[in-house]
Amino acid sequence: MKDFRWLGIVRHGESVGNIAAAEAERSGAEVIDIAERDADVPLSPTGRRQAQALHHHFRRTALSTDLAVVSPYLRARQTAELALDGLGVPLIVDERLRDRELGILDLLTNAGVHARHPEEALRRSHQGKYYYRPPGGESWADVLLRLRSLLRELREDHPDGRILLFAHEATVWLVRSLAENVPEPELMTLARGEAIANCSISSWSGDGVRLTPERFNDAGHLEDHGAPATEQEEVRAEPA
Repeated sequence: MKDFRWLGIVRHGESVGNIAAAEAERSGAEVIDIAERDADVPLSPTGRRQAQALHHHFRRTALSTDLAVVSPYLRARQTAELALDGLGVPLIVDERLRDRELGILDLLTNAGVHARHPEEALRRSHQGKYYYRPPGGESWADVLLRLRSLLRELREDHPDGRILLFAHEATVWLVRSLAENVPEPELMTLARGEAIANCSISSWSGDGVRLTPERFNDAGHLEDHGAPATEQEEVRAEPA
């Protein structure tokens, strides 16, 4: 099976949930205060500016892509729609790009997990972020399985294609692990040392056989077009 000619992934712009999660962690609250379900959390005003800056970047660099594949979550769809407006890029939504589901830990901060589910805090500490699956939720390995399925299907349908994904923080790391064959210990070390910026671009070029890294977590285009860079956590606090 031929590999992609080019593969890129954008993390969504800053969302109102990112802001609420950061404030809850700073204040020591146990629960993140958001009314919407995770799938319906919209971009913040800053997130919209970031997506518009991405649009200007794509126009300036004459983005060439065959297809954009987008997480069904509102913040990712809004990012893609603003960034690709008027560029003529076909866009489809695929549920396999959705954010990681945290089950009973949804909307809890790290303090909330320790206070309300101390047994889960112990279990996740023992198993580690990659393999820990909260009741009713997913591990990073679970997300990786659905990403394998999506990328395999895209390779079959678009051999030698140029594909752009719009998704979430954990998804960016896991696409990197698949593109570069990064094993779990190395991936977790990398993820502990670097936050994925909102509206950052990561990309790989291909020769039909393998993918080669071009850039990772690059948000330089935001400042170039007058938007602030942010590195907010997702709506739910991730295990440490």
